Amino acid sequence: MHRESSFSPECRMDKLLVCLLLAGMVGAEVQETLSPECKQFLYMGTTPRGLEEQPLKKICQFYAGKPRFFTLYDTFSRIPVYSAYTFKRSDGFKKVDVPWMYEPQLSMKSDSREMQSFPSGNLPSSFEDSQAVLEDYSNSVIFERGQLNPDEHQGDLDDKAATYTLTNVVPQAREFNIGPWKTHEHTVRQRLNNYCRGTAYVITGVTTSGHTIRRNNINRLGIPTYLWSAYCCTNFDHNAPYSERSKFPAFAAYGLNDKEDNRVQEMTVQELEIFLKKVTYVDSSFQIFYQNCANDNI
Repeated sequence: MHRESSFSPECRMDKLLVCLLLAGMVGAEVQETLSPECKQFLYMGTTPRGLEEQPLKKICQFYAGKPRFFTLYDTFSRIPVYSAYTFKRSDGFKKVDVPWMYEPQLSMKSDSREMQSFPSGNLPSSFEDSQAVLEDYSNSVIFERGQLNPDEHQGDLDDKAATYTLTNVVPQAREFNIGPWKTHEHTVRQRLNNYCRGTAYVITGVTTSGHTIRRNNINRLGIPTYLWSAYCCTNFDHNAPYSERSKFPAFAAYGLNDKEDNRVQEMTVQELEIFLKKVTYVDSSFQIFYQNCANDNI
């Protein structure tokens, strides 16, 4: 598996934000305007502010007829820019018996918002133009499928199953995925389980710099340089130990997606925003959560 730049420097600069920010029966709906039923996964129903306009796809991910989370998807790099979801109290159990899914609406007009499991035969070539397929990951010895909305942050089995779609997956270095990033996901799960008393809104995304996974000598998947994540929970336990209470109502983290030097650094959401402004192109008004997760008027 080759890791190499697929763009000229000028093209990488233009595409940097796109690459950055910036399931039985499973469904996902590609939308022009985010529907009210999918806004429930975003604090105050608001997407991150200050992202440059790009040809990205808004996917309201459905499972068993219900919306489960929201994904902003980059059909050029064939990976999600971010997934936004509400955390569900969880014991960390992983539902690993779910078949991986793809999103037909990314490749054709469809009356159904249901995603489909990958068939045993070959997909039409048009599907591979706009999204990842299983073969993109099959020969990789460095990278594996890493969920942005991890199933262990969901409690209901249907919510867990809905995370097993390639539109919620990015290539993660195995050592990072099963090491520091998994530890971070555990830490956030335990913290929100113990001290969040209301709804916790989570947004997890990526940055890239032009490296790709290639298949048949074709650039297929953007490889994240960093993974980042932030949560917002305005109704929390004010009697929690200060070491935990200080990480509310919002906190964040990022880590280098690599085999080495991949420690995950926790920080305030504002510090994460400053970091992301340095490593990608976002508007000066870039803000992950509406009014910095300061209101609770939902």
